[in-house]
Amino acid sequence: MSGGLTYRDAGVDLEAARETKARLSDLVRRTRTDAVSSDFGSFGGRFRATPGRELVASADGVGTKLKIAFMADRHDTVGADLVNHCVNDILVEGARPLVFLDYVACGVLDPDTVTSVVAGLAEACRENGCALLGGETAEMPDFYAEGEYDLAGFVVGEIAYPELARREIAAGDHLIGLASSGIHTNGYSFVRALFFGRLGLGAHDPFPGAEASVSEVLLRPHRSYLPILAPSLEAGRVRALAHITGGGIPGNLDRILDPDLDAVVRSDAWTRPHEFAVIARESGAEEAELFDTFNMGVGMIAVVRESDVGPVLDEVRSSGCDAFVCGELIEGAGKVRMEGA
Repeated sequence: MSGGLTYRDAGVDLEAARETKARLSDLVRRTRTDAVSSDFGSFGGRFRATPGRELVASADGVGTKLKIAFMADRHDTVGADLVNHCVNDILVEGARPLVFLDYVACGVLDPDTVTSVVAGLAEACRENGCALLGGETAEMPDFYAEGEYDLAGFVVGEIAYPELARREIAAGDHLIGLASSGIHTNGYSFVRALFFGRLGLGAHDPFPGAEASVSEVLLRPHRSYLPILAPSLEAGRVRALAHITGGGIPGNLDRILDPDLDAVVRSDAWTRPHEFAVIARESGAEEAELFDTFNMGVGMIAVVRESDVGPVLDEVRSSGCDAFVCGELIEGAGKVRMEGA
């Protein structure tokens, strides 16, 4: 393979995904009832269960990051990935998690593997203050390759921060980036094509320029931002949040913008973690491709008033998570402008 690697080369067509989402929009909207209070395409779906109470639900998987867990025979991190990703998605909608359900499907049931996966799920649920209410373990012979399984999760929460659901944002608001803990759970088809394909590395080989192995770097759990942001949210300092997942900053920050606002993001406002520098160097991918595929070191973006920038930075950093001003909102047309990339 010559030239810069793209996500399409790795087998993921983002344009096809966008087209599919557009086709599904009308089908989903036809099921809407008066109790539904969110739009199709939100990070989580909001539902008014009873007067004064609004629930938020979301579902997700871990994607092809599971392939690396299979290669490394390490299964204790992907459960945490699943819980934290789902919790972040409903946090964007202003909710705290109440309950979580999991679905594990495999060809041949290996009790040790499933126990390791669920142990990670349970620990992440405890850390996020939600109950692992139940789930399903499906054994499906001949459907999955030996030693492989699939994993999905479903979270239900309740609105605790209504200002996030309202998203009363305006030109002049600042964008604060919260550092990711690594690649999180998106872009792994690209990652596998690069490290195990183009570079020919194994899961237990040293990661380029690091003391850790390839699998140790690539299996770092997806960070939960609920405990990190709780003090700022309780104080009412955060006006809106964007969880930076598949599609990167351009494909997620635009989901919270009003039609008359643009977000200007300065990509030189933070130092990219080592793994992203390696991905950029070894793949030869263009900057736009990288920012459309990966979080590039920013796992969540908070929209705050100028007067709240200092307190939010202090509160987030005091939790041990790095934070930095990475842009602002201006008058526009609902677009994300990447500057410095």
